[in-house]
Amino acid sequence: MTTQPEQVLENNLIKQLQQLGYQKVMIPDEAALLSNLKAQLEKHNKTQLSEQEFTQILNYINKGSIYDRAKILRDRVPYVNAQNETKTIELINQVHWCQNEFQVAQQISIEGKYKNRYDVTILINGLPLVQVELKRRGLELKEAFKQIERYGIHSYGTGQGLFQFIQFFIISNGVNTKYYANTPIKDRQFKQTFYWADTHNKLITQLSAFADVFMEPCHLSKMITKYVVLNESNKSLMVLRPYQFYATEAIIDRVKTTTKYGYIWHTTGSGKTLTSFKTSQILTNLPQVHKVVFVVDRKDLDYQTTKEFNSFSKGSIDGTNDTGTLVKQLAGDNKLIVTTIQKLNTAVTKKRFFHKLETLQDKRIVFIFDECHRSQFGKTHESIKSFFVNGQMFGFTGTPIFEENAGTNEYGKRTTTMLFQDCLHKYVITDAIRDENVLKFSIEYIQTFKRKDQVQDINVEAIDEAEVMEASPRLNNIVDYIITHHKRKTHNQRFTAIFCVPSVEVLIRYYVLFKKKAVEEQHDYKIATIFSYGANDELLGKDEQDNTNHFNISSRVSIAAEDAGPYGQATIKHPREFLDDFISDYNQTFGSNYSTKDSQTFYNYYQNIAKRVKNQEIDILLVVNMFLTGFDSKHLNTLYVDKNLQYHGLIQAYSRTNRILDERKSQGNIVCFRNLKKNTDKAIKLFSNIEAKDEIIIAPYEEYVRKFNELFIDMLKIAPTINSVNSLKTEEDELAFIKAFRELMRVRNVLKTFTEFEHDDLSMTDQGFEDYKSKYLDLYDKTRSQNQKEKVSILDDIDFELELIHRDEVNVAYIVKLLGQLKDAKPEEREKQQKAIVDMVSGDTQLRSKLKLIEKFINENLPKVQDSDDVSDEFDAFWTKEKMQAIEDLSKEEHLDMEKLQGVIGNYMFTEKRPLRDDVIGMMKKRPGLRERRTVAERVTDKVLGYVETFINGVSRV
Repeated sequence: MTTQPEQVLENNLIKQLQQLGYQKVMIPDEAALLSNLKAQLEKHNKTQLSEQEFTQILNYINKGSIYDRAKILRDRVPYVNAQNETKTIELINQVHWCQNEFQVAQQISIEGKYKNRYDVTILINGLPLVQVELKRRGLELKEAFKQIERYGIHSYGTGQGLFQFIQFFIISNGVNTKYYANTPIKDRQFKQTFYWADTHNKLITQLSAFADVFMEPCHLSKMITKYVVLNESNKSLMVLRPYQFYATEAIIDRVKTTTKYGYIWHTTGSGKTLTSFKTSQILTNLPQVHKVVFVVDRKDLDYQTTKEFNSFSKGSIDGTNDTGTLVKQLAGDNKLIVTTIQKLNTAVTKKRFFHKLETLQDKRIVFIFDECHRSQFGKTHESIKSFFVNGQMFGFTGTPIFEENAGTNEYGKRTTTMLFQDCLHKYVITDAIRDENVLKFSIEYIQTFKRKDQVQDINVEAIDEAEVMEASPRLNNIVDYIITHHKRKTHNQRFTAIFCVPSVEVLIRYYVLFKKKAVEEQHDYKIATIFSYGANDELLGKDEQDNTNHFNISSRVSIAAEDAGPYGQATIKHPREFLDDFISDYNQTFGSNYSTKDSQTFYNYYQNIAKRVKNQEIDILLVVNMFLTGFDSKHLNTLYVDKNLQYHGLIQAYSRTNRILDERKSQGNIVCFRNLKKNTDKAIKLFSNIEAKDEIIIAPYEEYVRKFNELFIDMLKIAPTINSVNSLKTEEDELAFIKAFRELMRVRNVLKTFTEFEHDDLSMTDQGFEDYKSKYLDLYDKTRSQNQKEKVSILDDIDFELELIHRDEVNVAYIVKLLGQLKDAKPEEREKQQKAIVDMVSGDTQLRSKLKLIEKFINENLPKVQDSDDVSDEFDAFWTKEKMQAIEDLSKEEHLDMEKLQGVIGNYMFTEKRPLRDDVIGMMKKRPGLRERRTVAERVTDKVLGYVETFINGVSRV
């Protein structure tokens, strides 16, 4: 036997858990599960429950979403006893987490939409709180993930819905083991599954080793009660990753056992806000801690952090709007406070606040500093330290200050260790990339000028930098480059970008260039900007000299008002005036009313920009310094750089792009218009703590070409021709083809982001790729059709990663344009063009359902159209007729009330939730019997969803 069977893996795990202290219990079905729950709750609460009392408890806990039940789990549950007295029971002991009842069950069977049997279930006080799904060695770990996805749809909510109490899942194939929180299925991504590790970040992947450490009863219970976070804003659960757990534990131990300081070095993008929140929350419950103050160094971060903290626990933070409010909170009952370093410094240095705060000077206050590499290297640190004499300081940073990157101030060179003493836990960028918690960077250095007698880049340090780097032709060329390549970098604007520049003056020139080229219809990108300004900043436009090597703001922005707005209306302007002009553009685009008239309005503008970048409503955000640190957006994947960056500033800026999202986002793209290679290498060396540049930056273009060609050869060994896919004999052969082609897609996805990508560089032709892709999708359709019945196919467990196929630029409107061209095509070209259209439609996941209708229009209607200009109108009329006919046919076939059917369709389009069975039955003129009701309802529901997919989704033009 070459692989360990799943049953052997399962049996071995059960034995191991018994040795760890779990009681094995036989629970074949929900009835046994409920009986066991009653017994365990009685044992845990040292009480006896009558059937009527237990029914009350079941009714109380069987309500709401996974998030709602997670809150119920952490509360006491009320019931009324026979004497009409209100009593409560505890579902789980959160204070003494080891003092719970631990059981393990095997193959619990629950019948919902389909009958499912769960591999291994961890029960705490009778409730199923952790579910383990196993696959035999050699199979993809993702198969277990997808299996749990199906359970969530088919059976977890059945009956009393006890499996909705699951806090996190564990998946394993024996060799690899991961865990993840029970989040809503729509938000769940395989990339949000985590390995466990030891305190030195060494991964623990083998199931037996993982079980010994992670599934030990006390540790598992502690993870549930202390380290699962309920995210209020998303109504979902989050579970800490190992490095977050160790950092929190290290700080808590430090506070319990000593008054020493400490800092946490966790790389940018690894979730420091969640770590610091959980740390702060636990610290506030320690009797020796008077208050916890979380300190950030800018107002924007103050707002962002307060919002994030409150999302983890609603109302936990009362944001401080000014120093007076902060002083009231410090002197009041607030246990947890978020504030800025500036307000905290004002509070402890101004005499008017001293009498309100003097009673706090000797209190045990814990200060947690976010991004402490930026906020703690001047007089402020000393002021806070000297005022709160019994205070304890902890810092979080992704880029510590070392001797190499330390600046010099009145205190000399100061490092993070000098200020915060010991590093309590370390998780560097190489750790995060290895664990797939952040993405690698793809860095391109774009040559923007040459000396006439040289081929290589000029050494900018040897010449007047501003003279060359701010020359108008160079800036214009960079704008043209971005316009040309932005869609490729961002997967057709699926993602967004930041463009950082060296100064406000240069930013203004770039903005005007983008605006001018938009007016000239060279691009349709939404450009926005924000920058800080001072009251006495130098006026722009005083120098009337105009040549290509010197900056003259007035002449550079003198564009006619009718072409590009108000930029030419004043010869000399303050930077604030330009910003107001740009904000006016923003207001016109988004229907807002922001300005710089006061700090609050400007701050509201900042917040709105941050929101729109995260929501992909802004394509490119132009900045000087803002947003280059402390700003997180998973949909931001590209950073254009035209400024000198180094050390922590460079890593912080680059790290805006490398948040994990989905399969499409394969790396963070850095496009450098300056030669920052030496600075990049130095920064990576410093902050990776090892010589590991290759682990952080993705391989060159040529390496991915070579890898693609090798994978193509591997795929040909399985399916040497297109038609050979049809002849694959077994599902195992089909599975091998699916995996081989999927790997090709993954590499191609990376290749397409390179500026130099050409399909001719690959051994596989573009047409060949499309042909194999059609076969790949055929297998997907086959698998999807099998999902209508009990699982019978090993392909059901495969993630086809369809997001790597869908081409956003291909839609119905685009196809209609091609149909117009087909109408005008010469006879000898018509067949070729028609095949290209059919291939394009069949190769797109959204258009595929529309293929037969598009072919019908081509064959029956297009020949009757007299003028190609009329194709669009004729297609609209055809589509409307077919849509009405289809809904009439559906109504007749299934004997449905037409008005109710349209209501169900409208409700589904609004809520995007599968129609309820009762609503589907309610459409039927003759209701089916109880035995056949489920089957009939499922059949009708599938037809309704198929109708929406074919005639409505992706067809906004008709």
